[in-house]
Amino acid sequence: MNISSWLNNLISNVVSGDETAPLQVSDDAPLQSFAPRVLLVIYDPVVDPVRGTRLREYMNWNDPDELCRGYIADVAECSGGRVNYRIVERIVLDEFPLKEDGFRYDAKTYLRVMSGQASAHQPDMLDYKYVIKDLNLIGRVMMEEIDEVWLFAFPYGGFYESRMVGENAFWCNSPEFADPELCGGVPKFVIMGFSYERGVGEMLENLGHRTESVMTKVYEGRFGAANLYERFIRYDQNHPGRSQVGWMHYAPNSTRDYEWGNPTPVRSACDDWLNFPYLTGQQQWVTCNHWGNGDIREHHKWWFHRLPKAPGSVAGIRCDWWSYVMWMDA
Repeated sequence: MNISSWLNNLISNVVSGDETAPLQVSDDAPLQSFAPRVLLVIYDPVVDPVRGTRLREYMNWNDPDELCRGYIADVAECSGGRVNYRIVERIVLDEFPLKEDGFRYDAKTYLRVMSGQASAHQPDMLDYKYVIKDLNLIGRVMMEEIDEVWLFAFPYGGFYESRMVGENAFWCNSPEFADPELCGGVPKFVIMGFSYERGVGEMLENLGHRTESVMTKVYEGRFGAANLYERFIRYDQNHPGRSQVGWMHYAPNSTRDYEWGNPTPVRSACDDWLNFPYLTGQQQWVTCNHWGNGDIREHHKWWFHRLPKAPGSVAGIRCDWWSYVMWMDA
């Protein structure tokens, strides 16, 4: 089942409940700030050894350092200045990522794929176990040198958008990596998979799907009015006249995946979430003008601005959802 079908079923199957009563807020969870330490790993092999030209320059793709600066700034802005990523180490690898079946592109085979002269290798998936061991990721986490890893590559790099690693890891828009040989006693951390062929908007989408997975886990087993995350991700197609913020692929008025430029007005309580946990249910007419007229980065920033970031808790769940995305203590 793809992510669209999974989320659509989640929204459609939740038992209804009383959503008009004010939420009962406890003051037991003060706001926290986060400064996650990031290991940045950039796959950028030399493809022209005579000139020393690397793949990114050869293909005229984006500068990953510029992408990181934009992403870090957007996350800081959307979190109210409380999530401030720090890149503590930067590694550039002169190699193509190793696949699970042992295959590795070289410059000639990869450029033939990109020019349409050959088909991409299948299976495409990165050998995560090799990367984790080769870069000593678990050792770095255990020594508290890093909190998460950002891998950068290119089309057919074979990365998941995010993958959680650790003894108690869970689904994070991909299967968890909890290999007992490596992960015993290892705290959860996430390996993000980015592409410098894409932009900051796609980086935010990766974080958005990570957020969706984590918050689904947080609210697991809660139904109806008790599942505030289910309420947050509603859109008009599934809840006519009762849309809220939607999710990464669906704005409040979307009728299909990635339709962030739909000008059709719908009633939505999306801005009510800026007041969370003191929701009133107040609605307004909204169109794509509210979230960037189809621009992926603007829509995703709009969505993250509405992700709850308040002190206190409701029914034992913190009102600061950013804390779950960073700590992953679902």
